Amino acid sequence: MPDDFRRLSISEESKGWADWPELRTGVRIKILCDGPTAGERTALLHYDPGAQVPRHLHPGQEWLLVLEGTQEDDTGSYGPGTWISNPQGTFHRVSSPGGCLVLIHWSAPVEFEEDETETTPKETMR
Repeated sequence: MPDDFRRLSISEESKGWADWPELRTGVRIKILCDGPTAGERTALLHYDPGAQVPRHLHPGQEWLLVLEGTQEDDTGSYGPGTWISNPQGTFHRVSSPGGCLVLIHWSAPVEFEEDETETTPKETMR
């Protein structure tokens, strides 16, 4: 078994979103594991109702599964059970009017474009 193996269990009663680092205002991130290549990670993202992530570039592939709530981006609205693939080189902005929880995996960290409200992520996805 790898030295960095660890078990993580998040139950309905003990989600503890407030303890997770803030990626953007209202969006919290829980890194689950690093991948085999530099910059590759798997995480949970929790969006408070109304939270938004500004326009950003995907320099690598990104995959996500909506676990709870609804996530929206420039191409649509996605509910629980929806699998989304964002190919390398694509841009989008993300929001969640009612809040959501997603499982996300990326092969390279996103690159945020400057925006008027926050120019630097509070927690990087690196």
